[in-house]
Amino acid sequence: MQAVPVTFIGAGPGAADLITVRGQRVLTRARLCLYAGSLVPAELLESCPPDAELVDTADLTLDEIVARMVDGHRAGREVARLCSGDPSIYSAVAEQLRRLDDAGVPYEIVPGVPAFAAAAATLRRELTVPTVGQTVVLTRARSRSTAMPATEELAVLGASRATLVLHLAVGRTRELVGQLVPHYGADCPVAVVARASRSDELVLRGTLADIADQVEQAGVRRTAVIVVGRVLAAEGFPDSYLYSPGRDRSAKR
Repeated sequence: MQAVPVTFIGAGPGAADLITVRGQRVLTRARLCLYAGSLVPAELLESCPPDAELVDTADLTLDEIVARMVDGHRAGREVARLCSGDPSIYSAVAEQLRRLDDAGVPYEIVPGVPAFAAAAATLRRELTVPTVGQTVVLTRARSRSTAMPATEELAVLGASRATLVLHLAVGRTRELVGQLVPHYGADCPVAVVARASRSDELVLRGTLADIADQVEQAGVRRTAVIVVGRVLAAEGFPDSYLYSPGRDRSAKR
């Protein structure tokens, strides 16, 4: 019988019911589930079988995590690896996949709802508004983490004036504001969404001129995204051409 691949599952931004149907189905079969305890909602673990082994990876090293997955797979167990948000960004999945490749262990990835999408939903805003902003840049700030490529420094990205979504950056809000004001202007709308989709979600709205003060007063230090861009306050923009009565719908798509 063919061995079941290790499955990486995007757990979503925080609310337990924002996991995908596919991801939850995998959990109901998992005999070993490794999860990030500080980021993944505990309610999701209730989907696992009663006798499943649950491993909080918060205090494990990368090699220890991978060893657990490899051993579980080779023992014939269905292994689930729960990641916060979506595995495609800031999930540290790339190095885990590299090690599984080296070990000859097959894997699959189930996408999840990313934090920036949950934040946009909370703000009730589309991040791509006709004639206002059609580009979204997802990036982060360097703190106690891997260095940023020189071509992706905030000053470089900010020059585009595209809608900017900053992850892992709220602890450096004041410093980042200073880098963005020359490009976006002090009056540019900003929103900070902490713990998006969770019961203790917090939303701060302002401009580059005052958002750092708000963040500090609210005591927000982690688990937040910063959204910067004119789309946050866009009004009077033209309707999208997608549904325009003038669009030719006779052509085959």
